[in-house]
Amino acid sequence: MLRGANVKKFLFFSFLAAAACTPAMAQTQQPIRIKCGGSAYTDSLGQAWQADYGFNGGRTGKYNGTVSGTTDPKLYQTDRLSSGTPLVYSFPVVTGTYHVNLYFAETNSMLQRIGARVFNVQLEGNIVFQNLDIYAAAGANNALVRGADVLVTDGRMNIELDNVVQNAEIDAIEIIQTVAMPQMRLTFIYPDGTPVAGSLNYQITPSAPAGTTTTSAVSIGGSQPLVSGQATCLLLNSPQVLGLVGPLNVNLSLTDGSGNLLWQVVLAMNPSNINFTGVESTTLQVVVQKH
Repeated sequence: MLRGANVKKFLFFSFLAAAACTPAMAQTQQPIRIKCGGSAYTDSLGQAWQADYGFNGGRTGKYNGTVSGTTDPKLYQTDRLSSGTPLVYSFPVVTGTYHVNLYFAETNSMLQRIGARVFNVQLEGNIVFQNLDIYAAAGANNALVRGADVLVTDGRMNIELDNVVQNAEIDAIEIIQTVAMPQMRLTFIYPDGTPVAGSLNYQITPSAPAGTTTTSAVSIGGSQPLVSGQATCLLLNSPQVLGLVGPLNVNLSLTDGSGNLLWQVVLAMNPSNINFTGVESTTLQVVVQKH
């Protein structure tokens, strides 16, 4: 039995609980701007870039020449390079969706040819730029910005650069929260009004008609223990940040403390048909029978 929301909102929840069912509050995150390998800097728009921090190692480089294709060439005149291991930047952030801009310029004259420096870039453990070749994309001493959207649910934004040919390098990092996501709170109660003690389990897997292939290979699942019968989830405005593209099977189930199945919903959905613009935080109440 559903109370306090219409069926459309319930379908929203069914998809989103599986995508990001973690206890969280919608919070605002201040932008993070880092000048890799260098000191603090204020750009032509008056935005403050902090001195390099958040890295796990590597070494720094400096270039005193001109960088074209930008109104802020000084942003590209210092960099951090990986050593023998991947270069990882990690920053504490609130749960939410983010747009990450990564700034590069190939200023090493010895590597200004196609294929001389190639590396992969991961955001939150997923490769977003594979075999990135700065010179091939932008030429010598020219600014290159690559941006991508990503969801963070564990309280840290992780950016990893992996060597393919020579040492990966990066000049600056910009992290901007795209939206403070609203919440969906689901309350499970028994007919007598007492809260259910148990867990909400969720699983998303790709699906496709026979003879076709999906464009996504993700499989997302987990379990959230109920607190006073409640589970809290975040409403994702861009399912694609999770790599959720194409038809999906969504499975939600509720189990009590003894492992008894109390409630289950299985849906087929397509993220491309979902638009959460203007959706506000809301609550659903589900009444289940005791075993």
